[in-house]
Amino acid sequence: MERVNSLMRRRVLLLVSFGLNLALAIAFVVSQHRATKRMAATSQSPTFVTNQIKTNVVVRRQFFTWREVESSDYPTYIANLRDIGCPESTIRDIIVADVNQLYALKRATEVVRPEQQWWRSEPDSEAARAAEEKLRALDEERRALLTRLLGPKWEVTETALAPTPQPPRASVVLDGPVLGVLPADVKQAVQSISARSQQRLQAYIESQRQAGGKPDPVELARLRQQTRDELAQVLTPPQLEEFLLRYSETAQNLRNALSQLRFFNATPEEFRTLFRARDAFDQRIKFYDAGNDPATADARTALEQQREEAIKNALGPRRYAAYRRLQDPAYREAMATATQAGMPEAAQTIYAIGQATATEQDRIKADASLTAQQKEIELKRIELEQLKANALAVGEELPPEPPPPPPPRRVHVIEPGETIDKLAARYGVSIREILAANANTDFNRLKPGDAILLPAGPTGK
Repeated sequence: MERVNSLMRRRVLLLVSFGLNLALAIAFVVSQHRATKRMAATSQSPTFVTNQIKTNVVVRRQFFTWREVESSDYPTYIANLRDIGCPESTIRDIIVADVNQLYALKRATEVVRPEQQWWRSEPDSEAARAAEEKLRALDEERRALLTRLLGPKWEVTETALAPTPQPPRASVVLDGPVLGVLPADVKQAVQSISARSQQRLQAYIESQRQAGGKPDPVELARLRQQTRDELAQVLTPPQLEEFLLRYSETAQNLRNALSQLRFFNATPEEFRTLFRARDAFDQRIKFYDAGNDPATADARTALEQQREEAIKNALGPRRYAAYRRLQDPAYREAMATATQAGMPEAAQTIYAIGQATATEQDRIKADASLTAQQKEIELKRIELEQLKANALAVGEELPPEPPPPPPPRRVHVIEPGETIDKLAARYGVSIREILAANANTDFNRLKPGDAILLPAGPTGK
């Protein structure tokens, strides 16, 4: 009997527990359903008002996108703001702020400024001009869109007529397809890291100056590496590389080096390849810049050789050969001459002519058997020959040879008994040459004491 009572009590407890759980589940489902209905009703309008009283409090739309402004929902959103009695000035401020935010992103991602062309040694003036035109076009688009959304009177106030506020010029510009789309908080973090980096470098350099010393290259390298480490905490690897391609010391040094190698004209991909080949080695080499002991010098030389091999592998045989040739000032001069003539392919020939000319000039200068005047004459002759050879190398026609100078003449006074044939025999010239030299003279009337001109004969008499 006791056992039966115990079983009955357990069964009652189970039934009660089951009933309570069921009631709780029903209550939860009902509450969720009501919440879902409230959310659905709320999502139909972008504004929130109290159930009893209309107010002018508007909750700002979040995650506003260009697709929204182009859809029919955005005008509906504006109409809803007016339906709840929101003042026109407030509506204007909300919409202007939304549109300005959209165009700030378009300016950051669609305008190609010279800073984005990190592979160029000199800023591209054409890119700067195109960027200004694009900025004007975007501002016209922005104003037209606001007129479409708010009507022509949205610009009536002084605030609305003011230009779109621009952020203060930062130490680094974060725009373009990679850095321009960074979230605002990430951009702020990058700007802060960059500003702190500049402050650290300037403070260290100033402290060394006041102490009468020079900045330690190893300490400068350490400070720059610290900046990289901080940037790596907030940027992805592609974003960090884009930043370094613009603003790192390695990239700036590479731009300076390529500016000296005129006519190499690295493409963006070649510049990126060179940067990747050099960057890791450049960072390591800097830590050996301060030491002059043999071990440090050997380590630095080994890293420089490894860097050169990495550059060679990155560029490939043909482009690496051009890269090496252009490091010779004489070859760059030959390239300039050939390019100016419209035949850059003749640069190697002109370079070879220049090398042969330089060798011959050195030989003449060292020839002790020649006088100073003779050396000057020979060097001038070599220079003229080089000019002729260069002209032939680029397909230019040589100027015609100047006509030979007229033969030298002398004045002769006729003596008694002299005739024209005797004079010709005496001076080794022909009668015709004597007559040509005295075209206006009548030899039949010559008498002793008259003067005539005689061309010099073979003996110079």
